[in-house]
Amino acid sequence: MNLSITTSVCSACALLLASCACAHPATPTPPATPAPASPAYSAVDFGHLIGIPGFSPTLLSNHFKLYQGYVNNVNLLLAQQRALLDAGQQASPAFAELKRRLGWEFNGMRLHELYFGNMGGKAPLSTNSPLYHAILREFGSFDNWKNDFMATGRMRGIGWVILYYDPAPGRLINMWINEHEANHPAGAVPLLVMDVFEHAFMTDYQLDRASYLDAFFKTINWPAVEQRLPPKP
Repeated sequence: MNLSITTSVCSACALLLASCACAHPATPTPPATPAPASPAYSAVDFGHLIGIPGFSPTLLSNHFKLYQGYVNNVNLLLAQQRALLDAGQQASPAFAELKRRLGWEFNGMRLHELYFGNMGGKAPLSTNSPLYHAILREFGSFDNWKNDFMATGRMRGIGWVILYYDPAPGRLINMWINEHEANHPAGAVPLLVMDVFEHAFMTDYQLDRASYLDAFFKTINWPAVEQRLPPKP
């Protein structure tokens, strides 16, 4: 083919392509649709506990309101953290303080849910229960475990007493939890949770924490506690 003809054809093709591009501009890529926000945490209704022995309606109602405050604050802190992150302010002192505070509020929410969730029972732990036999293996007797648990609750200070199951060796441990977020054993499963902050008992028992501990123990919902024990692999 003649070189001049080839050049003319190529030039014509280039002009044709250019005119097509002008007539049909490329469709712009639409902006990415932001992922839907995670649903907010909602407070669990524990109103069925009103009327349980050893706990006045006033004490329980006030305690429920305090728990609701933790739920509200968890949602607020998560929203504030996301706003700072979206604004590129994740290196700010405000972001760091929100992160530090979240553990307190989140565990305050979750531990209260576990606490109220293991209340309202009437029957003792069945001697045929896998949990009962696990207690015997770890502590030698149920009374030994109870004495350990209650003695932990009588310790000076504010916090929580939690019977934990450590799945690695399959052991049970009664733990004292300082505040809400400190001293939790990593990887362990909370089975029985008891609140020993003053707000949990002072309305009804003043400074008589021992009587509160006895009242709590009599209302443990053992089936709920047993459901938290993971099955053996």
